[in-house]
Amino acid sequence: MTLQWAAVATFLYAEIGLILIFCLPFIPPQRWQKIFSFNVWGKIATFWNKAFLTIIILLIVLFLDAVREVRKYSSVHTIERSSTSRPDVYEHTQMKLFRSQRNLYISGFSLFFWLVLRRLVTLITQLAKELSNKGVLKTQAENTNKATKKFMEENEKLKRFLSAKVHCRKL
Repeated sequence: MTLQWAAVATFLYAEIGLILIFCLPFIPPQRWQKIFSFNVWGKIATFWNKAFLTIIILLIVLFLDAVREVRKYSSVHTIERSSTSRPDVYEHTQMKLFRSQRNLYISGFSLFFWLVLRRLVTLITQLAKELSNKGVLKTQAENTNKATKKFMEENEKLKRFLSAKVHCRKL
């Protein structure tokens, strides 16, 4: 495996590891939000979109190169099979086809998981914000409910007072 494909495979394994860590059920979204809100991430965030697009473009180029290689060795495969001049050519072509298919899968899944990872981080952040908003809204609703009960009690007292006052005037 060449250095570039070893790097892409390592990148793929790191992405899979991060996705598995983000999907652990016992780490709540609020904890991830705290981790994402560190000062270090704020400094990195300015470069994040550029880095994301650069990696996407790089992975797309590698994916298209792998597709080209697969097509090249797939078409040679039928021609070389009929060749009897060198018996090891067929196995060599099959080996190159296998490697190009492997590279295609590595680059394709790496590209796919990179997009999934970005979306997963976005969803975790949104979920943490919504859960914190839910807590604030719940507190506001409870306070509003208490105030409403207080005003209703005062209203009942006023009604009783007014009805007693009207009743006194009639007598």
